[in-house]
Amino acid sequence: MSESSATRLGVFKTYKLYVGGKFPRSESGRVYEVSDSKGNWLANAPLSSRKDARDAVVAARKAFGGWAGATAYNRGQILYRIAEMLEGRREQFVREVAEAEGLSKSKAAAVVDAAIDRWVWYAGWTDKIGQVVGGANPVAGPFFNLSTPEPTGVVTVVAPQQSSFLGLVSVIAPVIATGNTAVVIASEKAPLPALSLGEVLATSDLPGGVVNILSGKAAEMGPHLAAHQDVNAIDLAGADVALAKDLEIAAADNLKRVLRPQPVDDWSADPGTHRMTAFLETKTVWHPTGSLGSGGSSY
Repeated sequence: MSESSATRLGVFKTYKLYVGGKFPRSESGRVYEVSDSKGNWLANAPLSSRKDARDAVVAARKAFGGWAGATAYNRGQILYRIAEMLEGRREQFVREVAEAEGLSKSKAAAVVDAAIDRWVWYAGWTDKIGQVVGGANPVAGPFFNLSTPEPTGVVTVVAPQQSSFLGLVSVIAPVIATGNTAVVIASEKAPLPALSLGEVLATSDLPGGVVNILSGKAAEMGPHLAAHQDVNAIDLAGADVALAKDLEIAAADNLKRVLRPQPVDDWSADPGTHRMTAFLETKTVWHPTGSLGSGGSSY
């Protein structure tokens, strides 16, 4: 049989978690089947365990100091680089989104383009959000009083269940744009675009551990992450009513910031700034100016 007539074996993609800048399998060795909108098998995705979630938190905490301490301009460059890398792999994501969400190729292409644009949009906000929510405060006395935003810390994100890519990007990008690090629970039904996003993040100058992506059951991992003492905040975007209530109760133990589920009809609409400001703390600094008289400051 000639080489041209030989039938090649298909090379199936092995999907892995993205934790600490690396691609581990679930420590439990478990996987679960992922199907398209018609029920056809697509791949086996890792079924993350409680140990995987703890490892992701450790990686996020380790990365937080360097990421929060980076300049806003540098973070913006890195978010823009993510958009560049996605643009180069656009066709792959169009296919994965079409399969995951049951969309036509043209509609999936529009979703992917919107996700790329969303990274660019948040890249532009990294060095501007401080000017919007911070500033000088008027005080009665010889003081400067300045308020500046600072990142909250490690944020657990329960990604949207239906919008497996644009919704995912829309909840991850604002978290890291403001200097936080993230532990993301991908859509249980459609995790493949999220796991492929990890491959993009690994090649886009984003330090390992800034974003950690887990696939599996939010109801299984969520309570452990919500109760984790080293997690500072949680975004419940993809949690149903019952799970959101349980996670909010668990999050109260160490006074986590909680962003409750908010129905989103169209993830491509202008996202505003609320997801960035939701995970910012305000630091206020007082500084003496000396005595102020008719001639101005004594300095």
